[in-house]
Amino acid sequence: MDAKFIYLTQSDTTAGLLSADPFRLNQIKGRQPYKPILAEVDCYETLKKFTRVPVLFRNRVRRSQKTTFIYPNHQSFRVVKDESHLMFLRKFSIMYSSSANKTGSVFDIQEAIKMCDIIVIDSRGIFAGIPSKIFKINKIKIKKIR
Repeated sequence: MDAKFIYLTQSDTTAGLLSADPFRLNQIKGRQPYKPILAEVDCYETLKKFTRVPVLFRNRVRRSQKTTFIYPNHQSFRVVKDESHLMFLRKFSIMYSSSANKTGSVFDIQEAIKMCDIIVIDSRGIFAGIPSKIFKINKIKIKKIR
């Protein structure tokens, strides 16, 4: 498996496109090349390599499920806890993730297949689910974004 490919897979929340290259994901989705994109990590230890979690929110980040946090360094990460998706993600430790639809449109499986290089299907199949909750945190405050 090569991390530079774009994978279509069922993530812990919804059908998603995953890649190690955030610029390629933005290009395929028709977004600005430098638009921030969330990263999925396989464990809390991997998260600590990329950002520092404020002391006030460490417990919340560790216990949260299907939740993305935007950290003080303006990077966003989600620690995946769903075993089905985690089996795939452990091969890479970290992957950039985006929903499998063009920006501003609804999920269409045919469009998603055209956008990806490799399709990864597990027992759940591929479907549009509920997107993750997003919170922005700094040293002392938390704000719900979605």
